[in-house]
Amino acid sequence: MRIDSHQHFWIYSPVEYPWIQAGTVLERSFLPDDLGPLLLAAGVDRCIAVQARQHLGENEFLSRLVVQNEAVAGFVGWIDLRSPLVEHQAEQMSQLPGAVGVRHVVQDEPDPDFMSRDPFRRGIASLRSHGLVYDILIYEHQLGDAIRLVRDFPNQAFVLDHIAKPKIKSNQIQLWREKMRELSLHSNVSVKLSGMLTEADHQAWTLEQLLPYWEAVLEAFGPDRILYGSDWPVVLLAGQYSRWVEIVTQWLSRLNEPDQAKIWGGNAKRIYLNG
Repeated sequence: MRIDSHQHFWIYSPVEYPWIQAGTVLERSFLPDDLGPLLLAAGVDRCIAVQARQHLGENEFLSRLVVQNEAVAGFVGWIDLRSPLVEHQAEQMSQLPGAVGVRHVVQDEPDPDFMSRDPFRRGIASLRSHGLVYDILIYEHQLGDAIRLVRDFPNQAFVLDHIAKPKIKSNQIQLWREKMRELSLHSNVSVKLSGMLTEADHQAWTLEQLLPYWEAVLEAFGPDRILYGSDWPVVLLAGQYSRWVEIVTQWLSRLNEPDQAKIWGGNAKRIYLNG
């Protein structure tokens, strides 16, 4: 089974989604009926929907999509990890159909040690007992904080989104690669092969430019801890869904079939769906 471990749905509103830049292809609604034909054409069976709003209502919205659409296998939602009510919020979320994980948009937090602060840490401590994975959304300069987080919670499952958003556009790789190797030493963290096109030049990225970043991820994490993800529809800023599938197919072709199957869906099924 092939699983797209990272995509988004929304009913567009400039108030609800202020991060969507006006005038871009993202300035409209995207729902399972839009993604379905793309999954079918790519031979992808199911997907994991990831939060696009930091609002408790996002959980109910995404859970309804899971119930209504067989292809949507689960969702990574949002709770206020710094709230005194986080335990209650985690329990409520875990009871929703399709709830598999939690994400906070740490990439937008100005505090470089955001994930090391006590309120956030208490929130992370609440997730494991409710069977929730934590998705780490950061830029590469925040990798040090992420390393401390996964080190200090060795029994919590973590998934790093978008390979920590390295500076592909400017071809900077050395420091990111070193931190990724350090992060990978902790077996409780996996990584999504996603979000790369949008960290490169949207109009002028090349396969040659992307290749070293893929090779660094494979070297550090190996096929047992890499998950295929598209970041649709955000990927549309820099390329089509089908093109990203072609690129990943080319990259994985050098691996044996069992290892390819892990990255295409087996790892996502194991980590998110207990399969």
